[in-house]
Amino acid sequence: MSSPRGIDIIKQKLKYIDKTYWVVFIFLIVFAVIELFSASSTLAFKSGSLLGPLWHQVQFILIGVIIGFVVQLFPSKIIRYGGYALLGVAVICLYLMIIPGNPFVSNINDAERWFKLFGFSFQPSELAKLGLIIVVADRLSQAHEDEQELVKEFYRTLILSAVVILPILMGNLSTALLLAGVIFLMWFFARVPLKYLGGVLAIAVIILVSGYFIVEYGFVRAHRPLGGPFKRAVTWVGRIDRFIAQDGTPTDGDDDYQRNHATLAIARGGASPLGVLPGNSVERNFLPLAYADYIFAIVVEETGIIGSFILIALYVVVLFRACYTSSRYADYGAMLMVMGLALMLTTQAFVSMAVAVGIGPVTGQPLPMVSRGGTSVLVTSLYFAILMCVSREQNERQALLEQSRADSYETVPDIQFDS
Repeated sequence: MSSPRGIDIIKQKLKYIDKTYWVVFIFLIVFAVIELFSASSTLAFKSGSLLGPLWHQVQFILIGVIIGFVVQLFPSKIIRYGGYALLGVAVICLYLMIIPGNPFVSNINDAERWFKLFGFSFQPSELAKLGLIIVVADRLSQAHEDEQELVKEFYRTLILSAVVILPILMGNLSTALLLAGVIFLMWFFARVPLKYLGGVLAIAVIILVSGYFIVEYGFVRAHRPLGGPFKRAVTWVGRIDRFIAQDGTPTDGDDDYQRNHATLAIARGGASPLGVLPGNSVERNFLPLAYADYIFAIVVEETGIIGSFILIALYVVVLFRACYTSSRYADYGAMLMVMGLALMLTTQAFVSMAVAVGIGPVTGQPLPMVSRGGTSVLVTSLYFAILMCVSREQNERQALLEQSRADSYETVPDIQFDS
């Protein structure tokens, strides 16, 4: 008895899944489980359960694996349509969060980035990043063959991006800049004329530099508090100032405390190619966010240069695989979407690692798939799922094309020539 048609379709699709993405995905999960077990020791102590904090994260990872498996089988067009709905929900939540006294907002680590609903907390900015990349890719793809239409879509996506990024900027400068940078690169890949890109870049630089000096001289150096929606700007400028002024000597302050212990963790890990081995970290007991923003410092401490290189290589593979998939893909919108998602994933990873090793100001960016956090893990799993979906479709098209060529050769009749 033959299998139902639905199961046959799934089996057929599974023949063309992208094994490279799955290998990277699984290796990142392995890194996450090993390092979170070690880095979450302070949470385990507070909760009184050795495996409680790890199991909490593993549940999100398992859900992420299911998401990756299921969504990779979807048609990419459905994903692109779903991006509009996802972005709409995210934007509503983002603007609700800026309402003073909103009971749905959760403050965690002195940052109001979490939206609380029905007992669950999530970061709307993570959903907004994913949704905006999908929508911008879809809009630009509809006009890439007509320069005038492309310019119109550029302005539309510029306004849309500003609407989405503004509320993110109020609470999280680094996330806003990362998202803006990725959208800018997507415009570049879509061949938006350089004069428009140059104008946007110049305006952005003027606003950022002016904002820095206004906050620096008007509030930080004058020791005046800054209220309103950009009250965290004093924190951002202070972090930039401390990063510029650092000379390697120990300093006071929460950010400096974390950076100093992250530096010690890296120094311990660098003493051996394999580090101090998993489970033997000392600095995990001192770093307040060893399981989140600074988890790469614990990776370096416990796995040394070899483990660190492997982790870095995994993110590099994602970017190169995305470039390879995009170069072969006939669907322009899917190509832009893949490049946007891969750039966001890898750029965030490199920023997080740069902060952990002290070559960037403190930003609060988690290491994708490795740092603790339910929203981050689920959204990162969606990134991988969409990348795998597009790659699977490409493999299917390539197989059909090759089969069509083979069939055409078989049907060509032999031509007889008279002697």
